[in-house]
Amino acid sequence: MSTAATARMDREMPWFSELSAEDRSWVGLIVHAGIRTFVDWLRSSPGATGDDDLDGHALATTVFGAAPRELAGVITLRQTVDLIRLSIDVVESAIDDLVAVEDAPLVHRAVLRYGREVAFATAEVYARAAESRGAWDARLEALVVDAVLRADSDESLLSRAGALGWKAASGVAVVVGSAPAGRKETDVFEGVRRAAHAAGVDSLCATQGDLLVVVLGGVQEPEVAADWLVEHFAPGPVVVGPVTSGLPTAHVSAAEALLAHRVCAAWPGAPVPVRSADLLAERALAGDARARDQLVTTVHEPLTSPRSTLAETLQAWFDAGHSTEAAARALFVHPNTVRYRLRQVAETTGLTPTTPHDAFTLQVALAVGRMVAES
Repeated sequence: MSTAATARMDREMPWFSELSAEDRSWVGLIVHAGIRTFVDWLRSSPGATGDDDLDGHALATTVFGAAPRELAGVITLRQTVDLIRLSIDVVESAIDDLVAVEDAPLVHRAVLRYGREVAFATAEVYARAAESRGAWDARLEALVVDAVLRADSDESLLSRAGALGWKAASGVAVVVGSAPAGRKETDVFEGVRRAAHAAGVDSLCATQGDLLVVVLGGVQEPEVAADWLVEHFAPGPVVVGPVTSGLPTAHVSAAEALLAHRVCAAWPGAPVPVRSADLLAERALAGDARARDQLVTTVHEPLTSPRSTLAETLQAWFDAGHSTEAAARALFVHPNTVRYRLRQVAETTGLTPTTPHDAFTLQVALAVGRMVAES
């Protein structure tokens, strides 16, 4: 019967013929062990109707123990079910030729009972394999995210991420927020992965202390992708780092997101999610040298370029308590000139002086720029 089952698999299951010779041999051993175990059980339990004479756990060990554990990664659960179905069909077809007429009904019932237990044993084997693989994947994912946070971009980073299904070659950003309390880490990660998949991006998750860190790949507008993830963080600020060229440079996004998250308390009205670039002023006040340099290069220098009067006008407007008329008198210009220059400030820096938080960022940028110029 084992030989007949193997021959039918060769004819009817294309995937079987595509296996390596070694794997085909292991499959043959499983089939042989399964049929032999059925015969032994039937011989020792002639009635084959009791519920306590067939141990499903022992069956899993006896039948599938004939092959290495790695075979579960070569043959899918669906293929194993097909294999079992075919083997049982071979046994049932042979019963009438092998046993006496009066014993055939009992043996047919025994095959049904045995087939049920083999199905449960198969589910147990693949469940254990999935749990083991899931635990290993979780450890590997934590290692990859930790490497990103530590800027440890060695050659193994991409290969490890690839083993987790990471495909993005560019457009990588890091999202940081508080980890939800009272929920299993695995449930949180699974929710993040589903949301990221729905947004069409890759994701890697890990917790760092009380923080949930998510690395997104294949993104162009990270704040849009982060919108899909917000519900999986605890209430509070969720910060999105800048987009980097790939996973080896993702530590830049991670560093900015982490620093920005630490200073979010300084901006109670920050949107959720918020970009780390929107917290440059708060980060600079907290001693972030990268944020200070960005304020100087992206805000202060464009406003103080040669022949530009924007910085002077902006400072006069601040000193006048945001009064356009008072600033115009101080500068000896018409109020419309002040309004025009304020619009130029917005066009040049992307920060609108009449918006409270943008105004705060502009004031800090002017102050930091003056300190750098004096140093």
